[in-house]
Amino acid sequence: MINLDTHMLVRALENDVTASERRLLSDQAWGISAIVLWELAKLVQLKRLTLDLGAPEVVNVLASIHVWPLDLAVARASTALDFRSEPADEMIAATSVVHSVPLLTRDRKIRRSKTVPLAR
Repeated sequence: MINLDTHMLVRALENDVTASERRLLSDQAWGISAIVLWELAKLVQLKRLTLDLGAPEVVNVLASIHVWPLDLAVARASTALDFRSEPADEMIAATSVVHSVPLLTRDRKIRRSKTVPLAR
């Protein structure tokens, strides 16, 4: 399984990925941190993303993706990361740490981390 950050999920849904990202996405089941769902809703609300979260095809795709909860272990791990970023990004990265699942992201801060398992 692979953990997608919010922007990678959007890119994957829009088929706007590189060849290596496409290979990773096609080879593994997708998972997301629960906070990604909140970020999607906020991006739509702020009109930074045009995605109908109520559309049946979007609902079906999101329902097929594993969602890891935000729990105490993730919250604690988010405070022990070797980088600082937006809280949602830290929770997404901490989800990968806690569940030992590689994170697919283009975020430079996260990609420089020595503690977050990254999809390559």
